[in-house]
Amino acid sequence: MIQVKTIEEIILIKKSAFLASKTLGMLAKEVKPGVNTLYLDKLAESFIRDNGGIPAFLGLYDFPNTLCVSPNYQVVHGIPNQFSLREGDILSIDCGVYMNGFYGEHAYTFEVGNVSKKIRKFLNCSKKSLYIGISKCKSGNSIGDIGFSIQSYIEKNGYNVVKDMVGHGIGKKMHEEPQIPNFGKKGDGIKLKNGFVLSIEPMVNIGSSKIVFHKDGWTVTTLDKKKSAHYEHNVAIVDGYPCLLSTFRYIYEKLNINSLEEKIFQNRKINIDNF
Repeated sequence: MIQVKTIEEIILIKKSAFLASKTLGMLAKEVKPGVNTLYLDKLAESFIRDNGGIPAFLGLYDFPNTLCVSPNYQVVHGIPNQFSLREGDILSIDCGVYMNGFYGEHAYTFEVGNVSKKIRKFLNCSKKSLYIGISKCKSGNSIGDIGFSIQSYIEKNGYNVVKDMVGHGIGKKMHEEPQIPNFGKKGDGIKLKNGFVLSIEPMVNIGSSKIVFHKDGWTVTTLDKKKSAHYEHNVAIVDGYPCLLSTFRYIYEKLNINSLEEKIFQNRKINIDNF
């Protein structure tokens, strides 16, 4: 059953999501050649706890760490370890926070040092598909409208969405109904309503959409070992329109990136100043 949230509950989810966003912002300058992913994980755990949160992934379904860190052709759910990042790598980091009875989640794919123009174009396209999907999170639209818009844009640009993994609802549980595929048909599925809170998270492969689930029970990689990207926002439907509960602002501040991409998805009712 889909849990429709009140404005007060959405504000609490945003508080959790914003701490996840701040955590990724803190990590932005740490993602560089020579750094290992376990080091990033320890930084994130300390930061979340120091700011009044609980690392949501740590122990969830027996996951052993605070972050999911997925370099290069890992798609999602990579386990932090002693792997040292190299110049030209990419690294997807997924971070979850639990506070005040609610979960928040956020993901971003970072460039490690200088990446090729081909990879930067791929990452930009993958991130843009996230916002295209979010733009369809309106009352009266369907879940299929979200997936169709993401899939169409990605495939038009020569890439592929992962079809074996999906986005989801979020709230008092990390994973709630409904599931949000990154593919679909216009008009298919459940109709969206005010109070829905969703994790929109395109997982995009530069090559084949096929993936491999590894024996550790977590790591997912592309079948052809070509790179994969993962971006995620938490989104609430408020007054009929999408409202971002997470933000890339903290990442952009650290990396000196100027962007207005989030501006149209703000809502005064769900303002950070309400905390």
